[in-house]
Amino acid sequence: MYTITKLNDTTYEQFIEITGGIFEHSPWIAEQAERLKPFSSLYHLHQEMVKIVENSSFEQKLSLIKAHPNLGDRAAMTADSVQEQQGAGLQNLTPMEYNQFISMNQQYMEKFGFPFILAVRGKNKNQIYEVMKERIHHSIEVEFETALSEIYKIALLRLGEKITDITVM
Repeated sequence: MYTITKLNDTTYEQFIEITGGIFEHSPWIAEQAERLKPFSSLYHLHQEMVKIVENSSFEQKLSLIKAHPNLGDRAAMTADSVQEQQGAGLQNLTPMEYNQFISMNQQYMEKFGFPFILAVRGKNKNQIYEVMKERIHHSIEVEFETALSEIYKIALLRLGEKITDITVM
């Protein structure tokens, strides 16, 4: 684990190594954030990373959303995604539950053109499935913004696992 002070003292390469995976398969966010050092806190870093995404093009945002795996899928995922999904019980679905998740993911992808995204930490598979059933009825505009909001939550949780929030005075 790093302190925010230690993170501020890293080289470009070290910073990318530490924070490059915070946003799923999207190191470009960390690459841009590195130029904004020093950060006063973990939350300041997170806020700057969110601003980078918010100021990016629609295509970059869509690419970021599409970089996330389908929940409950058994496809190859980053170590962070595997850990997060295991914690929610998504790696231990019964065959029937697996088929339900796959079916819902397919419906979601067909409607929105990107995977269903939810910060699953602290939720169980039943809660996740209920949220999926609810959000499938959203408009594409609402769901696009919801997906980004969930990505920001995931990023903050991931940052909290790597960096202690000791502020710089």
